[in-house]
Amino acid sequence: MTALARPLTSPSHDETRGMLLGLAGVAMFSLTMPFTRMAVFDLDPLFAALARALGAAALAAGWLVWRRAPLPPRGAWLPLGLVMLGVVIGFPLLSSMALRALPAAHGAVLAGLLPLLTTIYAALRGDERPSLGFWLLAVLGAAIVVAFALYQGAGALHPADLLMFAALAAGGIGYAEGGKLARTLGGPETICWALLLAVPLAAPALAWHLAIHPTDFAAVGPAAWSGLAYVTAISMFVGFFFWYRGLALGGIARVGQVQLLQPFMSLLGAAVLLGEPLALNNCLFALAVIGVVCAGRRLQVRRQPS
Repeated sequence: MTALARPLTSPSHDETRGMLLGLAGVAMFSLTMPFTRMAVFDLDPLFAALARALGAAALAAGWLVWRRAPLPPRGAWLPLGLVMLGVVIGFPLLSSMALRALPAAHGAVLAGLLPLLTTIYAALRGDERPSLGFWLLAVLGAAIVVAFALYQGAGALHPADLLMFAALAAGGIGYAEGGKLARTLGGPETICWALLLAVPLAAPALAWHLAIHPTDFAAVGPAAWSGLAYVTAISMFVGFFFWYRGLALGGIARVGQVQLLQPFMSLLGAAVLLGEPLALNNCLFALAVIGVVCAGRRLQVRRQPS
């Protein structure tokens, strides 16, 4: 092997496993928007974001103790910090704020931009070198998602969309950094240590928030608690076991394209959980995106070795 890994011209066994694991992670993440929307019906967005981080950190601590996981090497702490800022603090906080104003279906469609943002960050970092054809398909997939968002919004974007775009940028950084780190540290270890890194920030912030804005927990309905429980245990913890392992095996750019399917899974979840409408045009857009994902698997992506 040279300094750069060989071109991936056909799906290998690892790539196939990576795609399947990534798809499992995306299926879990697809309900994040509907359940976050449920949580912020009754809970303050800042409380919801910090509480889910701390709850998931408690699960992570238990897992690390059970596995007797060693401390990460010194060089892993900076990437872990970026993962923490991206997917443990940034994305949950900004998306929770946005979903106070946006329907879950609208936020879910915008989340289709995550694969492109993740690929851009990985390429700028020098970790992966997608071919021109891959870039064109990635942009096409993102354009389909944006067109769908504009179609649903009657040609306009809500001001809360800016918060959502910022959340997606943070998520893209966290996904790319975590996907690379998982190649050497392991997927579960990556998210678990990132969660523990968030505790010194999240715990004082939550205590300060509750002191300034007391919450009447007795008035919080079961739907809100159910939403918070899901995004804590699944979206912030278990889902990343599958997602980061999939990115590590199949590549950030290639497996990241599977997340283009997430908006349409989320639309179905929003319809079931929240009663938001699911129309025929949703299915047509979903078919177009699936075509982009399938075509992207066959195009070249160069990866640096771990």
